[in-house]
Amino acid sequence: MSDLTCIGAIAGSFGVRGEVRLKSFCAQPEAIAAYSPVQLEDGRSVEIRLGATLKNGFAARLTGIDTKEQADALKGARLYVPRDRLPAPEEDEYYYVDLVGIEVVDTGGTAIGTVRGVIEQGPGDLLEITVKGQSETVLVPFTRAIVPTVDLTARRIVIDPPEGLLDG
Repeated sequence: MSDLTCIGAIAGSFGVRGEVRLKSFCAQPEAIAAYSPVQLEDGRSVEIRLGATLKNGFAARLTGIDTKEQADALKGARLYVPRDRLPAPEEDEYYYVDLVGIEVVDTGGTAIGTVRGVIEQGPGDLLEITVKGQSETVLVPFTRAIVPTVDLTARRIVIDPPEGLLDG
């Protein structure tokens, strides 16, 4: 699944006729339907038809899912599409999956660690960094002031952390 990108997840069933609660990870949440068909983690391909807008997502119909029991069985399943079906990110935009594993250095070029993940927060996203020599990860605000350079080609991120942030 390395060439696939996760664009959503199933949060559970909705109703008794096989609809699911669908969480979209797309910038415009309703755009998830445009990527149909999508692939489930078990390899099945399903079409998405969005229904009602719900808190944190949508009610949706997936082809081949006709009962509440089938929908319940999909709880937690992620939805994937081939990377080449996604639009290219604009300047200073990134697919978070592309940041995972990138080397992190400070503004002096000293190696700090690697990006473990990106945590989406309401007021601003955070880079979760595995720091060399520390057992705990460090959360760094993903802002232009603290992360002035993201070089996907070189697989390197430069950070200018506030004083004391990286002290273990």
